[in-house]
Amino acid sequence: MNKSAKKDLYEAPDYYLLDELLTEEHKLIRSAARDWVKKEVSPIIEDYAQKAEFPKHLIKGLGEIGAFGPTIPVEYGGAGLDYIAYGILMQEIERGDSGIRSTASVQGSLVMYPIFAYGTEEQRKKYLPKLATGELMGCFGLTEPDHGSNPGGMVTNIKDKGDHYLLNGAKMWISNAPFADIAVVWAKDESGKIRGLVVERGMEGFSTPETHNKWSLRASATGELVFDNVKVPKENLFPEISGLKGPLGCLNQARYGIAWGALGAAMDCYDTALRYSKERVQFGKPIGGFQLQQKKLAEMVTEITKAQLLVWRLGVLKSENRATAEQISMAKRNSVEIALDIARNARQMLGGMGITGEYSIMRHMMNLESVVTYEGTHDIHLLITGMDVTGINAFK
Repeated sequence: MNKSAKKDLYEAPDYYLLDELLTEEHKLIRSAARDWVKKEVSPIIEDYAQKAEFPKHLIKGLGEIGAFGPTIPVEYGGAGLDYIAYGILMQEIERGDSGIRSTASVQGSLVMYPIFAYGTEEQRKKYLPKLATGELMGCFGLTEPDHGSNPGGMVTNIKDKGDHYLLNGAKMWISNAPFADIAVVWAKDESGKIRGLVVERGMEGFSTPETHNKWSLRASATGELVFDNVKVPKENLFPEISGLKGPLGCLNQARYGIAWGALGAAMDCYDTALRYSKERVQFGKPIGGFQLQQKKLAEMVTEITKAQLLVWRLGVLKSENRATAEQISMAKRNSVEIALDIARNARQMLGGMGITGEYSIMRHMMNLESVVTYEGTHDIHLLITGMDVTGINAFK
């Protein structure tokens, strides 16, 4: 394992003293996650991104810092934490790398959450404790080759065969697919209703080909889910939930995590650019002393501060079960947009060094190009807000 000699000196910006709004428990969780990222992720992540390989050995550590389903009750192996704690974990992990945060997000929000919220007691007991430690890894099958922003058009389907369901179809752009032990899959039944079910690796006709040649999320494993007459036991179906409400409920959980996570990437880019601006000398003084560079840094820290306030307030509302899907949507879009802007400006401040693996910025920038379109594109989230404020649907 090639560990970088470059020390991770990250210090998080807190311009408006938001730490005063956090509990001691929140700060302890953040400190443990930040230390783990500095020790385990930062030294190896550039190497894995260059190789386009997922560092599987990090799974155990993600489980140990509570990154898998932190809001799931303790009786099912979760930590029973609030949503601020969940957000903080995603922020710290994505500060390390968006691909590693994607692995945690999928496991917690898209696999554990639906099993907890929609599953039977037997399903909860069977899967959740092992998912919480990372002993089992999961993925989430919603997006199809021809249906991304319009998931209701899916063609993956199940047919009732008496003692089992027969599953056919394919899903695409699935994080964790190549190594997942289980998949939470959404498919249409004979009446055209969308249903959720758990598919296990090893079921005949179920395969997960890996997606190669990505320029983004290179340290994350992405693949397809292919179902060719897969026999799924009846007890693997989520009994009550039907329609898009099920998968969209999961996406709300995950988008909430992204709102915090993308902010972590933004903070890392800002911190790198700020440190570089004080060390890099041109024309006889540090470049941080020039007006245009100060403008960039001032705008970065302002946008970060606004986003920190937004996600903190959203976390309070989410913990009180009052956050709307539309509020989550706004925060996801805003955090990713400012993170991309900050990554691009930080890259310019570093000049040629900004494109190298010596620094994290270019990797963050490439990763964020995926984050800006997954789990609702930038444009779709704009239309969600537009529909919410006008009452008029512009999707159709």
